[in-house]
Amino acid sequence: MRLIHHDPTRGRFRLRLETPSDLWRIARFVRPGETVGASTTRRDPEAPPEVAGAERTRRRVWLAVRAEQVEFHGFSKHVRVTGPIVEGPFDIGRHHTLDLGEGDEVTVEKPEPTAADRTILEEGVRGRDDPTVLVAAVDWGDSAIVRLRGRAVLPVADVRRTIAGKQFEGGQGEKDRAAYLEELLGILRREGAGATAVLVVGPGFLKEELKERIAEDDPALAKKLKVYATAESGRVGVDELLRSGKASEALRGSVAAEEAEAVERLVQSLAGGRRAAVGPLEVAEAVDAGAVETLLVEESVLAEPPLQPTLDRARAARARIFVVRDDGEAGRRLAALGRIAAILRYDWTSAQATGSTGPPRAVPRSGS
Repeated sequence: MRLIHHDPTRGRFRLRLETPSDLWRIARFVRPGETVGASTTRRDPEAPPEVAGAERTRRRVWLAVRAEQVEFHGFSKHVRVTGPIVEGPFDIGRHHTLDLGEGDEVTVEKPEPTAADRTILEEGVRGRDDPTVLVAAVDWGDSAIVRLRGRAVLPVADVRRTIAGKQFEGGQGEKDRAAYLEELLGILRREGAGATAVLVVGPGFLKEELKERIAEDDPALAKKLKVYATAESGRVGVDELLRSGKASEALRGSVAAEEAEAVERLVQSLAGGRRAAVGPLEVAEAVDAGAVETLLVEESVLAEPPLQPTLDRARAARARIFVVRDDGEAGRRLAALGRIAAILRYDWTSAQATGSTGPPRAVPRSGS
């Protein structure tokens, strides 16, 4: 995401959407009631009256609408913002839908950005050079390949095939395995060409066979390739890799991997009775005590007014605010914990227990 211009007197941001992740971000940045402008097409009202409405020429114009509905369509890579036209050459007051995609420029008037708004904007500006990482979680007969870039986790292929066992005559099992290996190699060569890194993971020896073949046949791809062991293959194996932190160096800069790893840190802190807070009340108390290192908030609660003061105070205290997507495993895990949680610098409850007026001692909590 590129911030082209910011007019603080009007609270107007002009942004260019450069990646699929930016579409996710702009859909969370825009709130109902805010004015959103972009280049769009609309039927020309100045066409002769005898011309049927469906046949009237569409003109390219710049229009601004007051947002009533914002929809993110991840599959088709578009964001639709619908509302009455408030700026433009014609049809003021009539409804229109702005259809935003990669490469589009958009203006948003936001006189008082919240802490969540600033978090999303800063992440987008910082993530303009998001790496593209190809992850293949493989095993015989069940493999998944996805592409990671910023917030986006894009499915490339699910390769599920029946592999004959050794009991079949004529070496059918060997033929099935050879065909399956070639199919995976073809996908990795095709999709890996444009990737920053290629990670092959899984529970068995298939990942090693793929590594050997790529080293023999494609030296350029082999330089990008890393292999890691996971207990599962398929999409479950992808999720396991992202939350494990095993490939942190190769995944550096991937927000999707960072998101999964942060939620895993939170879960481990809770399981070990260490420093963590969950739920709106407990997180608010930890923020007021200055104890929050990282605040994790599910995207669906960003616009809820009761949480805004907590997010604003956390940002003022220089805590990191991390917005977690609803549609991934990390989002489902955070939802089960109350949709907002925090990883702490220290246990603020120790000061309450001792009545100390000084900074709380950095000791593990006895429970969460």
